[in-house]
Amino acid sequence: MKKHLSLIAIVCTALALNANGEERQVTANTSLSGDFVQGGMLVGNTRASSKIKLNDKPVKISDEGVFVIGFGRDASLKNQLTIEFDDKFNTVDLSLSKRKYRESRVTGISKKITHPNPKNVARAKKDAKEVRAARAIWSDAQHFEQAFIWPAPGRISGVYGSVRYYNGKMGRPHYGVDMASPIGTKVVAPADGIVRLYVPDMFYSGGTLIIDHGMGVSSTFLHLSKGHVKPGDVVKQGDLIAEIGNTGRSTGPHLDWRMNWMNQRIDPQLLVPKR
Repeated sequence: MKKHLSLIAIVCTALALNANGEERQVTANTSLSGDFVQGGMLVGNTRASSKIKLNDKPVKISDEGVFVIGFGRDASLKNQLTIEFDDKFNTVDLSLSKRKYRESRVTGISKKITHPNPKNVARAKKDAKEVRAARAIWSDAQHFEQAFIWPAPGRISGVYGSVRYYNGKMGRPHYGVDMASPIGTKVVAPADGIVRLYVPDMFYSGGTLIIDHGMGVSSTFLHLSKGHVKPGDVVKQGDLIAEIGNTGRSTGPHLDWRMNWMNQRIDPQLLVPKR
């Protein structure tokens, strides 16, 4: 008999009703904590030596049985987590709550910003490649388990998932949270990590800094006027890392803080106290 016919399948359902940073025991030996919503991040704990898959894609797990998964802005509301241990499978159906996103409109943007020349397009592609490479660096750290703090003060001027219209034309969704503050306002590390990138003058994002919080979770900070760290530096939560600016294609002084789990863009505001 083929191996897969001898496996035991146990199906559990995790129903998400709201986004309150819940903790759920999804199987006898596996728990998930976080926000079961589009844009949410979940931290899992299971038996060591288990194998994890999310929607049939392998998820790395620590020696202690810790793992993390994240869901993008438009993630499917139906997902499946598979936990394999001792040739037995637990299949967990994860239901996410659907979110409604804001719309915002920005006018007065010059054509040189909305329609960059070929030279700047090439530069932007090079920048994007550099950012992807920094985010792809894998570490076994588990700093994402910390309670994150806000990296800067300021009025919330932009939120995750919102759709922006530039001069009346729909642009890409916004994937971060914006904090409007004067140039030079201090930016601190929202959690421990390792600096993977600092470039002072990217085309779209200006001063750009990336911190690796471990296991594919990273923070990106955009439009900075100054950096106080360099790639390879180890930072602790609350350490000064940069200063707010108005660099790149920015319409005013602010910090744009974004977060990723691998290539999934997650919502930073779900990880910090409400303002």
